[in-house]
Amino acid sequence: MTNISKTQKQGKSLPPQLIIGLGKFVWTTLWQIMMSKLAPRNQTGEYIRPSSQFRNFIKTGDDIYPPASGRYTLYVGLGCPWAHRTLVVRALKGLAQTISVSIVVPSPESGGWVLKSPELGCQSLAQLYALAQPGYSGRATVPVLWDKQTKTIVNNESAEIIVMLNSEFNEFALNPTLNLYPEALKQKIDWWNEKIYASVNNGVYRCGFAQTQAAYNKACDELFTTLDEIDAALVHNRYLCGDAVTLADVRFFTTLFRFDIVYYGLFKCNRRRIQDYENLGPYLRDLYQLTGVADTCDLESVKQDYYGNLFPLNPGGIIPSGPDMAYLLKSSDRHNITKA
Repeated sequence: MTNISKTQKQGKSLPPQLIIGLGKFVWTTLWQIMMSKLAPRNQTGEYIRPSSQFRNFIKTGDDIYPPASGRYTLYVGLGCPWAHRTLVVRALKGLAQTISVSIVVPSPESGGWVLKSPELGCQSLAQLYALAQPGYSGRATVPVLWDKQTKTIVNNESAEIIVMLNSEFNEFALNPTLNLYPEALKQKIDWWNEKIYASVNNGVYRCGFAQTQAAYNKACDELFTTLDEIDAALVHNRYLCGDAVTLADVRFFTTLFRFDIVYYGLFKCNRRRIQDYENLGPYLRDLYQLTGVADTCDLESVKQDYYGNLFPLNPGGIIPSGPDMAYLLKSSDRHNITKA
């Protein structure tokens, strides 16, 4: 009888390079499939954000969607920067008693937002969208401005919702004289909004969701070029448009708040932290310390929603323990800014 060595009985091991190569091929293929669903891309690998689909307006004198207290609800995810904008304006204007809020949370299993408890026979945001528009097959995103009376979605575009919250509910607001979008500054606010949206608000996602090195490099260069420009512009201006906070600051703030927490690491925006900028750091603290704003900021939800649910970017699902955000409570001294 021929003796068979122990090594032969066990079989030969695959060379390490083959194991690594096979693992890389399988993971890369799966990653590309998952990213195609999470983040639509163009031919160069750049992330392309889909447009919002519900674009109606609440307006004084409107027969369909008139301003009213208790009629409308905001569906928001606490980790989402776009939804966060609406919470900030709601807080600044003093609309907590006028517009209710319903919190949704991301579900990694279903790949979408779910309601904390069933509402209107719906357990998920996708079902709520289908209730508003039977047969709807698009993305179910937050924020959602919901009309309880007609049981439909008024609007799901954050940039438009915050304009409505600013101007159309003043008769019910606790702070009706605050105008975050004054006529005299609209052109300047719109200019900042367009600039910041492309390279910062959406720019961090273009970095994190880039599917080629070239796409990432382009987005990262644009992001930090714009941050450097804004840091310089804030030398002699307390806020983006002068001495008063505007919608441009609100839209910028919700990205800045998340930057050092998730975008710096998870989205590879790690050239520099916001808190290390000479002016952007204090500017972020200034906005955070405005009355009611800190109450809209949920650090743990932000970390959980990004690190815990963006599986293609963090397959292990491990939530980092930091960073320490206590610096946000330090004095910003921005009220002493002197114009040039």
